[in-house]
Amino acid sequence: MEVTLRKAGDVYLNFRAPPSKSYTHRALIAASLALGDSIISNPLEAEDIAATSAALVGMGVQIMAGDRCSRVRGTGGTLSCAPGLVMDMQNSGTSMRLLTSVALLCKSPVVLTGSPRMKERPLGPLADALTALGGRIEFMEKAGFPPVKVSGRLTGGQARVDAGMSSQFVSSILMAAPYAHRDVILDLDPGVASPSYLDVTLSVMEAFGATVEREGYRRFQVAAGIPYRARTYEIEGDYSSASYFFALAALCGGRVRVGNLNPTSCQGDRRFLAALESMGCRVSTPRESVEVSCDGDLDGIEIDMSSSPDTVQTLCMVAAKARSPTRISGIAHLKWKESDRLESTTRLLRSLGGDVTVEGDALIIRPAPLHGGRIDPGDDHRTAMSFTVLGLSMGNVKITQAECVSKSFPGFWEQLAGQGLV
Repeated sequence: MEVTLRKAGDVYLNFRAPPSKSYTHRALIAASLALGDSIISNPLEAEDIAATSAALVGMGVQIMAGDRCSRVRGTGGTLSCAPGLVMDMQNSGTSMRLLTSVALLCKSPVVLTGSPRMKERPLGPLADALTALGGRIEFMEKAGFPPVKVSGRLTGGQARVDAGMSSQFVSSILMAAPYAHRDVILDLDPGVASPSYLDVTLSVMEAFGATVEREGYRRFQVAAGIPYRARTYEIEGDYSSASYFFALAALCGGRVRVGNLNPTSCQGDRRFLAALESMGCRVSTPRESVEVSCDGDLDGIEIDMSSSPDTVQTLCMVAAKARSPTRISGIAHLKWKESDRLESTTRLLRSLGGDVTVEGDALIIRPAPLHGGRIDPGDDHRTAMSFTVLGLSMGNVKITQAECVSKSFPGFWEQLAGQGLV
């Protein structure tokens, strides 16, 4: 599908944030390991979540979809995997990483595989840590990368984790840790990528009854023998997805209000709002919503986005129309996402006339006259959505592979169409 974007004038619009992808993944896993029936209210329905759900069903979990909810019949941590089970994570890196540790709770070996791009996304640091905790992880094609064969048992103990490429290596072990034979202690190397996602993980674990002690982002200890408890759990709105709507106000001028958001959420991508404020936007938080308005020029900023990786591209779009340079640091791990987002953002912005360079782990974006063009997002949902909001601010931009947004935000185009923007 190809979408042609025309220039939007000042916007005065209301949107609704979709449910959080990060919270939905984690809540489904916790509910699947709990004993009894849980209700996951307001779950995200998207391709990545479907991959996690299908894998959990393959491991013996019953998941029944209802009206804006999912009923999950938990297993008590004992997973029934058919011999020779192969689970296709497709292009969902979160599913691959989180479920690699969960697979150790199966009685028979499990193979986890995925798309060609998935086979280029590192898994070695997670495998090293799981091996120290009793697991056996066999790389079936290329050392350090999927597909992997998981066997052994999560016996527990102490392990060091290199989370410099992804904090999901840590989240993966944490989520399975309540079912280890003894306590799990994780010591993290300095320089954790996207550490705020660990806060999301712990929030879900503790809501389902797990006991976790922590020392900042340096050490985590999970008590064995204290399983998850079944419960009703509501998924909050997703700040990553909402960022595209916030950016519309910054780029086009006017006001945008996004509902279904928790103003005090621990989601790291909430930091995007602070970035917009620093650039000259106004942000307010009416009840269960966030409002962004802008009626003047944007200023460039210097900012560390290491805890907010999924809004980096959106911030790049806003920075491209600022009147002074912007430096965005802490983003080296973006090369390991659904695509190499450092490379694609740089290349595609330049194709529209942007002045952008990579310096170490930072992107430098300088003022430059922009023009229309054709954007091929390389099947990366966030690339498609971020360049869409830039395209709406200038017009004459075509987005190819527009359907790829269904990975995380199937209703993206529908919401824009509902406001007359596409």
